[in-house]
Amino acid sequence: MNKKRIIDFMSNNAIVLLLLALVVFVTIVEPNFKSVNNIVNILSNTSVRFILALGVSGTLITKGTDLSAGRIAGLGGVIACTLLQKPDYAAKFFPDLPMMPVFVVFLIVIAITGFIGLINGFVVSKFKVPPFLATLGMQQLVYGANLVYSGAEPIGGLQRAYTDVATGKLFGSATWMPDAMKIPYIIIFAILIAIAMWFLYNKTRHGKYMYAIGGNEHAAEVSGINTFTSKLKIYALAGVLYGVAGFLLAAKAGGASVNLGMGYELEAIAACTIGGVSTTGGVGKVQGILLGVLVFELMKTSLQFLGVDPSYQYVAQGLVIIAAVALDIRKYTVKK
Repeated sequence: MNKKRIIDFMSNNAIVLLLLALVVFVTIVEPNFKSVNNIVNILSNTSVRFILALGVSGTLITKGTDLSAGRIAGLGGVIACTLLQKPDYAAKFFPDLPMMPVFVVFLIVIAITGFIGLINGFVVSKFKVPPFLATLGMQQLVYGANLVYSGAEPIGGLQRAYTDVATGKLFGSATWMPDAMKIPYIIIFAILIAIAMWFLYNKTRHGKYMYAIGGNEHAAEVSGINTFTSKLKIYALAGVLYGVAGFLLAAKAGGASVNLGMGYELEAIAACTIGGVSTTGGVGKVQGILLGVLVFELMKTSLQFLGVDPSYQYVAQGLVIIAAVALDIRKYTVKK
């Protein structure tokens, strides 16, 4: 019995175990991999992707998906950058725009991205359009809107107050504290959002409805759950989280272009699947999503340290995505 459990555990978590083995190998052959700077960099990159993956997770749990996540985040980042440039920047996007408070722009960004998410939810719920197709269309629509808005020009010259949101550190100016103990704000934001999402998923009616819809939508409707309203909330919340991710991503990069966030939705879906969010719906935990995102980011960083050609890195990521979905389907089939 114990042997069977061990075999089941290893087969169900084969990807995670293999990727962790890769990390151990890289740590041995490349001592700089475990340096403080590299660890902080990995956690900072993980933070943005984790926030975006949390948004995608709600759609996956309800047997949907969201292929527009990366583009929505990119639009949010571009909007933030156009509104938070330095007043004296020569190539200012809005020349006559006075300096705007960072928090006000943040609210503008999440309001816009949240509304886009709401539209996704409305199309999926009201017109019964398959989420794959609805969000694929929104992906193209948002990208086109971003091209029109930005003129396909990179946006830079950002206010220090904005870039500090992502690059600044708690007690950053304190001389009495070692640099290794100063935590970047971007990681703190990710932790706070993770706590809020854990509470939402596990301790609220919204979370219960979400899992019920993913488990059996028809049964959820019969039991009195308003699936239309619930899906609107799920996709709108996803849009808000994409906006947060895009806002932080642009601040971290020090600028933005229409390609900001490109492909992030696929990484998020893969990370969620690796972390136990089932593509068949009704299953998924915040801590699992974090594990999936972290493992996926560690894999990419490990391949970079090993000097693997970027082209082959994409091949490896694609194989991981296919294997993750295949294992998820296998677990669902065994359960059935």
